[in-house]
Amino acid sequence: MDSFLKRFFPSVYEQEHNLKPSSNQYCKFNSQILTLFTSSLYISALIAGLAASSITRALGRRITMILGGMFFVSGALLNGLAMDIWMLIAGRLLLGFGIGCANQ
Repeated sequence: MDSFLKRFFPSVYEQEHNLKPSSNQYCKFNSQILTLFTSSLYISALIAGLAASSITRALGRRITMILGGMFFVSGALLNGLAMDIWMLIAGRLLLGFGIGCANQ
């Protein structure tokens, strides 16, 4: 969405509107922050999935699912209330931890 890009990724917004039509759709935006924003959820889900196995073994599946739900809700709230890019990335990390715990 344009309003989202304008607020959090202004350089990507500018690049998007200055792109010339091309058949190459790979790596159009050279933005490390956009890459971090996108991959933070997947990386944290992987780490949490691996760590959740010991939590499940020690505390049980129910507690692990409750922890995952609490992580997910916190991440959703943080993303919904985000005022800056660091809040978006922290929210995505929490969402990833929630997904990783729930997958366990």
